[in-house]
Amino acid sequence: MDSSSSFAYSASCSLSTDLDLAKWVDSLRKSIEDDQEEASNTDVCIFTVPKTLLDTDPDSYIPQQVALGPFHQWRQHVYDMQKYKLAAAKNAQKQRNVKFGRIVELIKENDEARIRASYHKFLDIDGDALAWMMAVDMAFLLEFLQVYYVREQGQTLELASRLSSVVDVSGKKLSHMTILKDVIKLENQIPLFLVKTMLEHQNTEKAAKETLQIMLMGLYRELSPFQYRHQSPNVDIDDCDHILDFLYHMTIPNPKELGTIDDFTETGMSKVSETHVDIPEAQGENARGKEQSSKKPSHVKRFLDHIWRIIKKTYYGFKRFVKIVMFSRAVILVLKLPWKIISSLPILKHLKDPIENTLANFRDETKEKLDDESNESNPPLIEEITIPSVTEMVNAGIRFIPVNGTISKIRFNVKTSTLYLPVVHLDVNTEVYLRNLVAYEACVASGPLVMARYTELMNGIIDTKEDAKYLMDRKIVLNHLKSDQEVADLWNGMSKSVKMTKVPYMDKVIEEVNKKYNRTWRVKLANFMATYVFGSWKFLTLFSAVFMLFLSTVQTFCSIYSCARVFKQLPKLEHLE
Repeated sequence: MDSSSSFAYSASCSLSTDLDLAKWVDSLRKSIEDDQEEASNTDVCIFTVPKTLLDTDPDSYIPQQVALGPFHQWRQHVYDMQKYKLAAAKNAQKQRNVKFGRIVELIKENDEARIRASYHKFLDIDGDALAWMMAVDMAFLLEFLQVYYVREQGQTLELASRLSSVVDVSGKKLSHMTILKDVIKLENQIPLFLVKTMLEHQNTEKAAKETLQIMLMGLYRELSPFQYRHQSPNVDIDDCDHILDFLYHMTIPNPKELGTIDDFTETGMSKVSETHVDIPEAQGENARGKEQSSKKPSHVKRFLDHIWRIIKKTYYGFKRFVKIVMFSRAVILVLKLPWKIISSLPILKHLKDPIENTLANFRDETKEKLDDESNESNPPLIEEITIPSVTEMVNAGIRFIPVNGTISKIRFNVKTSTLYLPVVHLDVNTEVYLRNLVAYEACVASGPLVMARYTELMNGIIDTKEDAKYLMDRKIVLNHLKSDQEVADLWNGMSKSVKMTKVPYMDKVIEEVNKKYNRTWRVKLANFMATYVFGSWKFLTLFSAVFMLFLSTVQTFCSIYSCARVFKQLPKLEHLE
C-alpha cells in the first residue's frame, strides 16, 4: 500500500472500486433493519479530525504505532503491531477463563449496531470482522491501561513476554511513549462501553467500573499538563463516550465552575488567591515591593504625565494652526482655481505628482474605512486574538502569578495588574494531548470552545523564547522539553482553529488586560507616534504641498505689487515691548 492510498484510508473507510455490491447492499439492509431503535439512541462520538487542523500537523492526529478501531486498522506501519495485539488477546483469554471467540460473538450480537452508530463515517466492514477487530483492540488497550492501574495501586505487573518489549510500567520505552500518544488521538478511539463490557467478563459490574476509573485516572495524571493539588473533579465514566472524552471532561471545567462575566469583578479574586502556587520568599517580597510602589505615584511618573500633557497641547496647537492656514483666504482662492492651471505653474509642476498621489491615497483609505465599518458585524479571522505578549505586558507593569488547577483559574485583577494563569507542565506528550482535545471539542461541543480559546490565548501571549522563559521563571510553565524555543514553537504552532469562538470569562480577561495595557504611558506614547507621526506622513505631505502653494502665491503677489510698503507699515518690535 503506497503512502497516498494509506493516507486516504486514514481519513475514512472509503469505498473501493472492486466493492462487492451485493455485500454492500446487504450491509445497508442490516444497518437499517437490525437494532434500529438502539442505534438511533446512540450519539456519534468518534470523528475524523477536521481538515483545517489535520493539515497543520498530521503526525499529531494520525496513529504512528498502533491503530485502535476501524479508521486506521490496515495502514501498513501500524498493522505491524498486530502480533502484539494477538499476544494481548491470548493473555486476556487466560485471565478471564473464557474463549475469546465467545467474547467476539457477544460483541456482534449485542453491540454491533451501537458500535457502528458511534462512528460518524460509514464502516465498510462486515459484522464478523468488526467484532473481531474491536475485541482484539480492546484486549490490547486494557493490557496497556493495566500499567496505570498498577501504578495507582502500587502493585507489580507481569506482561505477556511479547508485549513487554513495547510496553513497560516505567513508561520510559520509546515505543510505550508513542503508543501512549496514539491511545488519546481522536481517530483512534474505541467506545468506552465496550471496554467496560470486556472488564465485566472478569469482574462484577461495580468492580469493572472502579477498575476502569482507576486506569483512566492514572492515564490522566500521566498525560495532563494541568494538575490538581487537592481533589480532582469527579467525572463519571458512565457519562464518557471514550478515553479522549474522559480526558476532556477532566481538563475542561464544568460550566457552573466557569460562571458568567458578571461574576468577575475587579476584587473578585478570593477564590484564585486560595490556590496560589508557593513562590520563593525572595520573589514574593520583590513582587510585594513592586505592587506597593506601583500604588504610589513616583516623581518619574509625574514628570512623564507632565510631558504627555505638553505633547497633547502641542499637537492640538499644531492642528489649529493647520486649520487656520488651510482655510485662509489666499489658500481658498488658489484652491478655487482649476487644477490644470495650478499644476502648470513653474514651481508647482514638481509638486503635481505628490499631491495627486496623496489625494488618491486619501480616497483609497476612506473607501477601506467604509468597507471595514460595513464588515464590523462579520466574525473576526480564526487566528486573530488581540493581546500583548508576555514581554510587552511585563514592560507595562503587569504581573504574572501561577495558580494550581485548570483553565477555569484564569483571572485578571485590575487593581493589582495581576494576570493569574494555571500551571502547565510541558513534555513530549503535551502537544498531541492539547491538539486532540481541541479537535474533539470542535467536533462535539455545542457551547464555547474553551480549550481552543485557551490555546489561542497562550499563542497570543507567547511570541518568542523570552516570553516562554519569563513564564518558566514565574513557575507558570514547567518545561520538560529541550529548550525555551520549543516551548514558544509549541504554542505558536497551535494557532489554527476550526471556527472562531467566544468564551465569556476568558474574553473578559483578555479585554481587561488590553485596557490596562493601553492605559500605560509607554503604550500611549507609542500609539501617539504611530497615529499622529508615522501614520500622518500623507497628511503632512499634503500640508507641505499646500504650504508651498501658499508661499508661491505670496511670491507671485509680491512680484506684481510692491510688498515693501506693506512691510514698512508693520509696527516695530520695540513698540510692541
